[in-house]
Amino acid sequence: MQSTMGRTNSSTISHSIPVVGVCLAALLLSNVLIYLYLDSVYQTDQQPVSSYVGCGPRHFKMTTMKNCTPWLQCSQINAEVHKLKLIGQGAVKKVYLAEWRSQKVALSKLASLDYLDDFLHGLSMLEALQSPLVVQLVGFCLEDHTLVTEHHPLGSLLNLDAVLAQEWHQQHNTWQIRLRLATDYVAILHYLHNSPAGRRVMCDSNSLEKTLSQFLLTSDFHLVVNDVDALPEVDPSRGLFVKCGHRELTGDFVAPEQLWPLRNQGKPFSDDLMHEYDERTDIWKIPDVTWFLMGRVPGGDLVHFHLFQIHEECKKEDPKLRPSSLDVLKLTFARQNGRLFFTNRKNNLPRGSADDTQKEWKLH
Repeated sequence: MQSTMGRTNSSTISHSIPVVGVCLAALLLSNVLIYLYLDSVYQTDQQPVSSYVGCGPRHFKMTTMKNCTPWLQCSQINAEVHKLKLIGQGAVKKVYLAEWRSQKVALSKLASLDYLDDFLHGLSMLEALQSPLVVQLVGFCLEDHTLVTEHHPLGSLLNLDAVLAQEWHQQHNTWQIRLRLATDYVAILHYLHNSPAGRRVMCDSNSLEKTLSQFLLTSDFHLVVNDVDALPEVDPSRGLFVKCGHRELTGDFVAPEQLWPLRNQGKPFSDDLMHEYDERTDIWKIPDVTWFLMGRVPGGDLVHFHLFQIHEECKKEDPKLRPSSLDVLKLTFARQNGRLFFTNRKNNLPRGSADDTQKEWKLH
């Protein structure tokens, strides 16, 4: 009897070992596939998809244009840019589909003088942050409170699932494309946190829907940040921190430090008593945005498993314990020594150093 049980137990153990081995092999294979895909996306000789790469400052070049053109000025906008229809409206701007020399563009007009400061801030950010990760500025007119940007017909990132459900885009509804979008999202955060205009925080991101609306989906399924009206600067060396608005924020999407700390004590909200915070509020939101971007596609579960640990770190209650956006890129999205395109900081230089340079970043 005992010998029979012994043979049964040893048989069970011997069978379980190959099963464990198969599971580990499958896990390793899934990681290899993810890295091989990222390797193909970020080849060291790949250039970023951008219609205006190579243009000098204050110039633009859209996809079908052969040459770079200086930003349009008031006279050109008034004479050559023709409104077609309203395609979006927020508190700050009304956005129209328009046409310039047979090119589709987006014409934005100030919606209310009450938001003139926000409009001017957004314009200054567009001027300062021009890169392949930011919507392309075509021109502006301060007199008329208008600006013109490149038009992306697929619209905001809010439309992602609807776009991928269309018959002619269903072939793009894969974990590879969705992971690429998630990579773009984190790359944009890194660019904003290390930008030529200083360390910037995405304050207009108090819900998933509002965050997604800040980005546009390009025709080749990449992301560019579009709405830059609320990008306050953080600089600890100058004691400069931010509060995203003057109203109480609620919900699980915003970071814990953005919530009213005395709510459970029954004390009414007071903006004067709210603590300020930094760009690590953006890090808290990375897992939620990534979950949306990955959707429910075959292979997506393996990606979530692969990102589980870094996403847990993004959700640390103490913001000082969260990784930086570069940490997220290094550890989960980009292959080692891959090439991404955003602001480069020279090795070992502190944030905000005057020696920061704008060129390709090689991850090490």
